[in-house]
Amino acid sequence: MRFDILTLFPGMFTGPLTESILKRAQQAGLVDIHLHHIRNYATDRHHTTDDTPYGGGAGMVMKVEPLAAALRTILSPAPSGAPDTPDTPDTPVAHPDAPPTLVLLMSPDGPLFTQAMAEEFSHWQRLVLVCGRYEGVDERVRTTLIDREVSIGEYVITGGELAAMVVVDAVARLVPGVLDEASTTEESYSGGLLEYPHYTRPAEWEGQPVPPVLVSGHHAEVAKWRRLQSLRRTLQRRPDLFVRAAAQGFLTLDDIKLLTSL
Repeated sequence: MRFDILTLFPGMFTGPLTESILKRAQQAGLVDIHLHHIRNYATDRHHTTDDTPYGGGAGMVMKVEPLAAALRTILSPAPSGAPDTPDTPDTPVAHPDAPPTLVLLMSPDGPLFTQAMAEEFSHWQRLVLVCGRYEGVDERVRTTLIDREVSIGEYVITGGELAAMVVVDAVARLVPGVLDEASTTEESYSGGLLEYPHYTRPAEWEGQPVPPVLVSGHHAEVAKWRRLQSLRRTLQRRPDLFVRAAAQGFLTLDDIKLLTSL
C-alpha cells in the first residue's frame, strides 16, 4: 500500500516513519511512504505557500496554487523514478481489486477518525494525505481536489502532520503481512468494545497475582473471562460504545447476559 503525504514540514516525519513497525513494513515492501514538500510547488522566488485571508481576520491561509499543483503533479501519470511521482511499478499493492486512490485532508472539520475508518482506508491501494497548517487551506482546494476530511479529535493542534502520522500508523498496521492477523482482530475497537486486560510474567508482582483462569489452561474459560472483562471495561470507561456495538451487531445474547450480571 502506498501513502503520499503533502506537508510544509517533512522533517517532522523523521522518527515516526523510520522506526518500529512502520520501518519494518517499508523494508519488507508492504508499505510505501512518500513525503512531498508543498513549498517546492510554489512559483514565486520566495516559495510562498500562505497568505492573509480575504475578509480579514487573524492568521494565514494556505494558498491554493502550490497545494493544487502538488496534488495534481502527484496524482497525474509521470515517468517511473521521477521525483514526486505517483505509483511506480514496484509500489506495493495490498488489495489489487481495491479502489486506487483516496485524497484525505487532515482537518478538525472532518469526522472523527475511528478504527472502522482505518480498516476502510486499509483496503485502498493508495492514500494521499494533505496536512493543513495555519488557519487551514483555501476552500477551493477542499471543494475541487479533496475526497474526504478526517479529524483525530475534538481539539486543535498546530498542523495536520501529527494527524497524518496517526492515520498512517493506524492504517499501515492493518495492511496484510504488517502484523500477525490475531494482533489486529482482538484489540480495542476492532469488535466495537475496549480490549480485555493483559498479563505476563512474573505470575505474581508485589502481592498481585495473575488471575487464576489465565493459567488454568482451560481455553473456553479464558475466552469467557476475557469477554467478560472486555464488557466490564467498556461499561466502566466507555459505555457510549455499546450503542454503536449493538448497531453493528457486535453484541450477542450471551453478552447481554454477562452485562446483566455486571
